[in-house]
Amino acid sequence: MAMVEQRIEHSHLAIRGLNLHVAQAGTGELGTVLFLHGFPEIWYSWRHQMLAVAAAGYRAIAPDWRGYGLSDQPPEPEAAAYSDLTEDLLALLDALSVPKLTLWQRISEPC
Repeated sequence: MAMVEQRIEHSHLAIRGLNLHVAQAGTGELGTVLFLHGFPEIWYSWRHQMLAVAAAGYRAIAPDWRGYGLSDQPPEPEAAAYSDLTEDLLALLDALSVPKLTLWQRISEPC
C-alpha cells in the first residue's frame, strides 16, 4: 500500500456562542482519535501525533480550547468552569458527527 501524505486542515466551528478552532487530519477508516491540549498549550502540541495516526488510517482531531490558540475568548473568562469545557467538547463532537472516539490527553504532573 502506498503511503499517502497527510495534511492538517483547519476550520472554525460556531460552538455555544464561540468560534472554536479545530485542526483535523485523515479520513477515519479505522476510527477517530481526539487530541486535547493541556494548559497553556494549543492544538499544535499534537501535530506530529496527528499526522502519524492519520497516516495509519484514523481521523485525528485537535481543537483549541475556548480562549486558547485560534479559538475565541469567552466574554467573561474568569467565570468559566470545567463544565464549560465539557459542554464545548460534546457540542464540538456533535458538530463534527463523531459518535465514538479514542481520547488522548496530555496530563501535567505536579512540580
